[in-house]
Parts: sequence; C-alpha cells; structure tokens
Amino acid sequence: MQTARDRQLGGARLYPLSPMFSLPGKTSGSHRASEARPTAPPGKRKVLRGTTHDERVRFWVLFTAGAVFILGGFFWFTSARILGETFELDYGPESPVFAQSMGPLLGAEFVGGNTVKTLINGDAFFPEMLKAISEAKKTITLETYIWAPGRVSDRFVAALKERARAGVRVHVLVDGMGTLKLKDEMKDDLTAAGVEFLKYGREHWYVVKPNINHRTHRKLLVIDGKVGFTGGMCIDDHWEGNANSPKVWRETVVRVEGPAVRQMQAVFAGNWMRTTSRLLVGPDYFPRADVLLGSSLLQCVKSGPNDSPENVRVLNMLAIAGARHSIKIENAYFVPDDLAVEMLLAAVRRGVEVEVIVPAINDSRFGRAASRSRWGKLLAAGAKFYQFQPSMLHCKSIIVDGIFVSVGSANFDNRSFAINDEVNLNVLDRAVAAEHERIFAADRKRSEPLTLEQYESRPRWQKWIDRFCGMFRSQL
Repeated sequence: MQTARDRQLGGARLYPLSPMFSLPGKTSGSHRASEARPTAPPGKRKVLRGTTHDERVRFWVLFTAGAVFILGGFFWFTSARILGETFELDYGPESPVFAQSMGPLLGAEFVGGNTVKTLINGDAFFPEMLKAISEAKKTITLETYIWAPGRVSDRFVAALKERARAGVRVHVLVDGMGTLKLKDEMKDDLTAAGVEFLKYGREHWYVVKPNINHRTHRKLLVIDGKVGFTGGMCIDDHWEGNANSPKVWRETVVRVEGPAVRQMQAVFAGNWMRTTSRLLVGPDYFPRADVLLGSSLLQCVKSGPNDSPENVRVLNMLAIAGARHSIKIENAYFVPDDLAVEMLLAAVRRGVEVEVIVPAINDSRFGRAASRSRWGKLLAAGAKFYQFQPSMLHCKSIIVDGIFVSVGSANFDNRSFAINDEVNLNVLDRAVAAEHERIFAADRKRSEPLTLEQYESRPRWQKWIDRFCGMFRSQL
C-alpha cells in the first residue's frame, strides 16, 4: 500500500542504506530524498538500479564461466559416439583376416599391385606434385583444406592454368574455412584459364552450406586417375622447405601408382558430386587397372559425417586392437578420446610398445593444452612420449607391428574422427613400413622425451588450463 510519504516522493521508495555509506547529517525524522544519496568510495560507484560496477563484473564473469562449462559439457556429450565400446582382436595385421575384415568394414578392399613412394617435407613432395601436374594428359583432381597466397600457391596456380589451357580437365575443390586468405582475383585467374575452382558444398556464392562446422580436411591430388598423392600437406608456404626452422612444417606425403589410385579418385568424386551434383565418370578419371606396378597392398579410406561416419576412428581402433608388438603414432593433434585411451592402455597391458611423437611447437595453443590433458594415464601405464623440437610437426601417421601403415589427412582427434571429411591411405607392406619406421626413428632423435615425472611436475596453472581446454576436445 502506498503511504503518504511515497506519494510525496512521486512513488519512489527509500531503501535502507548500507552502513558503509555516510550522510551529511541526521535528523530525528526521516531524511529528505536529497539527503539519501550515498557517497561511495572509489570502485563502488552506484550504477543501474542499485547494482555496483564490481557486482556487474562478478555477474558477467560467473555467467561466462557457466556458459563455457555448459558448452564444454555439451561438446563432450556430442563427441564421437557411434563406436562406444572397447574390443579385442585375436589376430594382428600379419594375418590375412586383418585385411579381410578391415576392407568391408571401411568400405574399400585392400588391392595389390601398387607402388608407394614416401616423400618427406615440402622440398620433396611439392616438386613431385608439380611435376605430375605438368605431365597430366587428361584430368587433374585436387582437393585441399588450406590454400593460402604465397610462393607455393603461385607455382600451383601457374601449373594448373598451363594444363587447363592445354585442354586438360582440371577440377579443384577447397574448403571455405581453409581458404579465407585467398583473394577473388586468384580464383578468377584460374577460372579464366579453364580451371573449375569451387568451395566444398558451395558451387555458387549464394549457396548456404548447412553445417558450417563441417569441413573437408582431405588432401588429395590425382593425375589422369593413375598417380595419386595424399598426406597432411596443404598449399601454403608453411610447407615449403625441409622443416629446418619453426616456420617450416614437418610433413609426410605418399605418392601412389596402381589400382588404389582409383579408390583415391572415387573419394574426390564423392565430394565433387555433393558440391556440383555432377558425376566424374569414364576412363579419363577411372582408367583400367590391369597393369600391376608393384607389390604393396593398399586401401584408400574416406571418412566424414555424410558418408562412412567415423571410418578413420574405426581404422585407428582396429590397428591398435590388432597390434601385437609395437604402435608408433606421429600426429600433429593427438587428442585421444576416452575410448582411444582405453584401447591404447589395453595394448600396453598386453605387452605392446606404444610410442607417440607430438609437436613441441604448435600452431594452436588451445589444441596443445587439450592434447596434453590426455597424456597422463598413458604415461603412467608406460607409453613413451616425445616432443618434436625443430619445427611444427604436422604428420598424421600410425605404424603397427612393422607391417601396417596409415598415412593421410586425419588427425588423432575427435574433429577428424567424427566432424571433418578425411582421407587416409592404409598400407600392408613390410618394406614400406620399415621405411616409415626409419623416418619415425629420425624424428624421435630430433625430439625431447617426456617422462611421467616431468608431466606431473608441470605448474598447477598449466594443469588447470590443460583440463579446461580438454573439456572442448570433441571440437578439436
């Protein structure tokens, strides 16, 4: 009920004042409204509706922290979940049953008659890729995540334009997020020369991509359907050189000839169809594969939420479950989820030597912290970790028992396992595996070992940051 005093003040109500405030003077009755204005100390000035500046800051800090933790929980619950239980295999990659099972499960059979050439760093693989482009007679298909302006880009633009003008059909598919630095002039230059240069999922500028979190992270180059390249490379000056400095990234790429290239071409054709609604068919893209060039058994595996979901996750878990002697992982973003950690721990318990090389220099501090949050149990169980020192390590490979190798675009994290489109080449060949083990050993020599004691003695603030970043590992 409104009192006479309320009516006198136009409906305003006077609230009790905090003891911290002082008034100019006191009377035996009620204070006048003008006398009720408090004098606040510095930093406690009254703002809207009786809320102090400090109170507002505390509110927004708590609100932001709560939102972050809610998002972290949401991301954790929406991480890769199709394969949810650990499993065991009674056979390893040496057994024919391994390939016979992996083929149907991953949608691509192992095929023989292939040659594999392993190329280390940009000084080796960029000249090979550009040479293959210059020798193309009928078709070039190129899919990549990052394409940034620079010296490497200029060389690829010149090579692709020259072939397109010579009558070769050139199809380029890039990711919108990975090409933010590209200018329209470069695309127009390629298009004017006859190159079809498109962003994945968007043939025209007005097309809206339904899921902006879904990206093509694949790296593929196929020439005439006969020669294929894949690995972690992108068209960017970061890959130029020989990983001799922090500015030049360490990378592994494989060059393939043989029937498996047809599988690589099919992976590209799938995303090309999703973007353009057009098929790439015929002998210019899929030539006959009756000429056997080598002895390597190969399998090209595609993975992505729209087709073959979690395929690269399944292939890594199958490789780990099949290991009998050794697992060697070299990965730029090693952020294993709970299932992967349990599978690796089970391998250690059955006597498998597990070694992991991760970058000491990382282009993502957030991702580095999230990765570090996942190493503790593995280190405690006896897995060996090494931190590559000279430059950013961008490799994505796993070697099992000296016979099975998987190389490609997929990182050992949830984004590659469940969110992005990826491609990996699986190899069953002791000679190829031995070469990759030599490369692994060379990288290990250029790395610093990380012990459990060193890991546990890192500063408390770093542990808290690692745990915080680890909450978002489903998006990394």
